[in-house]
Amino acid sequence: MSRTTLTINSRNYGAWSLRGWLLAKFSGMDFEEILVPVTDAASRAELLLLSPSTLVPRLEHEGVTIWDTLAIAEYLNEVRPEARLLPEDRIARAHCRAICGEMHSGFSAMRAALPMNLRVHRSGFKVWSRAQSDIDRITAIWRECLSAYGGPYLFGARTMADAMYAPVVTRFRTYEVKLDVVSEGYCRTIMALPEMLEWMEAAGREPEEIDELDMEF
Repeated sequence: MSRTTLTINSRNYGAWSLRGWLLAKFSGMDFEEILVPVTDAASRAELLLLSPSTLVPRLEHEGVTIWDTLAIAEYLNEVRPEARLLPEDRIARAHCRAICGEMHSGFSAMRAALPMNLRVHRSGFKVWSRAQSDIDRITAIWRECLSAYGGPYLFGARTMADAMYAPVVTRFRTYEVKLDVVSEGYCRTIMALPEMLEWMEAAGREPEEIDELDMEF
């Protein structure tokens, strides 16, 4: 049987890598990580938002290659249904897919203004108005889900939605974004996940740096 692999790039900067890695971890699938260094031109372009996210994350499993994060999520939900990456209830499943899709295709102002960088903290960071609109929409999604499904995760139990929004949590921490009480509580829940602690520890050991993302804003 062929090995299962997940290709990722930087743990410190790679928001899409984190999403794919969390999805694979949440599924319970055994996999081997393949790390593409940030010195790779295509990988670097993805991290700097200069090209579509097509290189990573990339899952290879039993002869199938999946390179889109939402496609990875849906595939893992099919092959590992016991992990319940989607809620059991039909209406909740539709809601989960909708907010995952919104994260997948939206919030470009927030992504550009608040790039993922786990090793730094930007106190007093000035958030642009367009980025703030994205932040307001994200926290509204969180409050709605936590109220509707009871928490502590967006749909009660852990689902693909939490993997999709986890990199946003790290951005809010890096740039000390002011949040409402409910959203702040959700951020603490995500950051306390064992998988997040594992990822953060590994990111701290990562030697590569991208000067454009380590600059003072």
